[in-house]
Amino acid sequence: MIAVTHFTRACLRSLSLMLCLLPLAGCDLLLLNPFGDIAHQQGRLIVQATYLMLLIIVPVIALTFLFAWRYRASNAKATYKPNWDHSTQLELVIWAAPLMIIIALGAITWISTHTLDPYRPLDRIDADRPVPANVEPLVIEVVALDWKWLFFYPQHGIATVNEIAAPVDRPITFKITASNVMNSFYIPALAGQIYAMPGMETKLHAVINSAGDFAGFSANYSGAGFSQMRFRFKGLSDADFERWIAHIKSGGNTLSREAYLQLALPSVAEPVRRYAQTAPDLYHDILNLCVEPGALCMDHMMAIDMGMMPRAQHGEHDEHQHGEHSGHSTSM
Repeated sequence: MIAVTHFTRACLRSLSLMLCLLPLAGCDLLLLNPFGDIAHQQGRLIVQATYLMLLIIVPVIALTFLFAWRYRASNAKATYKPNWDHSTQLELVIWAAPLMIIIALGAITWISTHTLDPYRPLDRIDADRPVPANVEPLVIEVVALDWKWLFFYPQHGIATVNEIAAPVDRPITFKITASNVMNSFYIPALAGQIYAMPGMETKLHAVINSAGDFAGFSANYSGAGFSQMRFRFKGLSDADFERWIAHIKSGGNTLSREAYLQLALPSVAEPVRRYAQTAPDLYHDILNLCVEPGALCMDHMMAIDMGMMPRAQHGEHDEHQHGEHSGHSTSM
């Protein structure tokens, strides 16, 4: 009877352990096993930092159990020193080990902070391949709306909603802004998250090293539709990417200023949309908060304040006849 009881308890303990591990069965640990070089370096940094901290955590936990067992009340052989309160050697060990770990963590973090700066153009495709000198980065302009994502491809003249694609092993330059509230642009398989803010432009340089269909989403709460503010990122071969572009251009849809203002209204679970053409300078005007007729663009406003542009030139925007802009002066 006793043997049966022990067996039953052992089975219950094993079953409890299996139930605790069951929620982890579907985890693919994408954060630590991504498909883009930047995300791969970030994942490696997390692992390195964790291992360094475990060099302190594991011995401390082990010694805690060891001391509790060795100096238990029933162990008469343990040394009893009620008046002991200091040991220089022990103090050196206790403080020197964490200090060395902190120095190592600081060095790794400082180097990685500069190496993985999202504003820094890529200098490699992966650990074994530098970026070829003749490769032009793919530029994607990102706008966070309520509650959807709008993407411009200025080199191809197209735009999409809740879907983007990029060729494998080609550097990507993301230019990111928002229409009204702060958001966060995040593709775990590609690179770390970066914030999207109205009237400001942040940047992210990344590269996808494997073909596939990956999830992207907002990593910053932005209201009622936040949980469904998701999109798909497709890593494609060069030939498949050109076919994807051609397919969008064959659709014939145009993202005019009026269509954008309608699109920018709050909506949830917006379907994928594709536009073969976009209104001239639309991303510039979204960034500078002047899509509406008669609105004064932020970069024009700053130019007027600095005396670089006569106030009369503002009238050009009313007709939506923007010339070439020297750059996004509101960029971060």
